Amino acid sequence: MKNNKSLLAIIVLMLGVSIISSCQKKKVTEKDGIEYTFVKEGSEKAANGDFLLYNLEITTGDDSVIYSTADQPFPGYLQANDSIPATNGMDEIFLNLRKGDSIAFESTAKIIFGENFPPFLEEADVVKVRLGAFEIMDQAGIETFFNQTMEAEEVKRAERAKELIVEEAKTIEAYVADKGLNANKTESGLYYVIEEEGTGDEITPGTTMYVNYAGYLLDGRLFDTSDEELAKENDIFNPNRPYDPLPVNVGMGQVIPGWDEGLLLLKNGAKAKFLIPSPLAYGENGAGGLIGPNAILVFDVEIIDVQK
Repeated sequence: MKNNKSLLAIIVLMLGVSIISSCQKKKVTEKDGIEYTFVKEGSEKAANGDFLLYNLEITTGDDSVIYSTADQPFPGYLQANDSIPATNGMDEIFLNLRKGDSIAFESTAKIIFGENFPPFLEEADVVKVRLGAFEIMDQAGIETFFNQTMEAEEVKRAERAKELIVEEAKTIEAYVADKGLNANKTESGLYYVIEEEGTGDEITPGTTMYVNYAGYLLDGRLFDTSDEELAKENDIFNPNRPYDPLPVNVGMGQVIPGWDEGLLLLKNGAKAKFLIPSPLAYGENGAGGLIGPNAILVFDVEIIDVQK
C-alpha cells in the first residue's frame, strides 16, 4: 500500500509538471531581451486591417496597479498590419499577439514604457505585465462593439451620477450649515444662494449673459476666476489669458450643467453662489489641475450684462 501511494504521488507530480510545461511556453524578444511566458497560447492571427482586442494589466514589482483595462470602459485594441516594424521588445510582443494568447512578463520601467515611464517610478524599477488577447473583429464589428459598449457605459455613468448626487448632497449641506448659508436646492441637485437680486426680465435659453466669477474647491482653493487681482492674490494669474466677464450663451450646453441651470435663475446685476455636485460639474473625469474626478465646486458669480 505504501509503495502504491508513492507511485501515485510520482505520477501526479510528473503529470503536473507536464501540464505546467506545456501551458507555460517561454520566449525572449530579439529587442530588449524581454522573457515572456505563455500562460495560454492562442492560434488565430488577425488578418491585416482587422482588430485584435486585448485586456492588459501593468503593475509595479509589489503588484500595485499602474494601469488596467479592467478600470476602463473599453478593452485595448490594435489593428493588424504586417508592414509595421517592431522597434522594441514591447512591439514584438504586441505585434505577434494571437487570439487566445495569455502572456505574462516583467522588465524595467524604461523597457516597458520607454522614456515616458511614470514619474513615480525609477527607470530600473521592476514592472509586471499581464496581457490577454480575446477577440478579432473587422471594421464594422469593432464599430458596433464600441457603440454598444459606449451606450452601456452611458447607462452605468448615469446611474453612478444619481448615486453621487445623493451622496454629495450630504457634503454640500454640511458645508452650507458650516458657512451659515441660506441655500436653495433645485430638483437636479444644484444648490444656490442669491446674494443680490438682479433686475429685468426672466432669463431664457439662448440669452447671452456676461459673468464675473470665481471658482473654488470645497476646501477654499481658488482654481479659476475672471478677476485679475483675485488671481494674483491666489497665485494663479496667467498673463496669456484675458480677465474680463465671461460671455455665456445660457442653456445651450456651452458651460457645465450647474452653470447652465444656475444662470437661468438669475437676472441682470444679480450676485449668487453656486454649490455644484460633481455630476453637474466635471464629473468622473475632472478637468485637470486642481479639479480632480468627482469634485464638488463652489462658484461666486455676478451678472454684469444681459443681451437677448
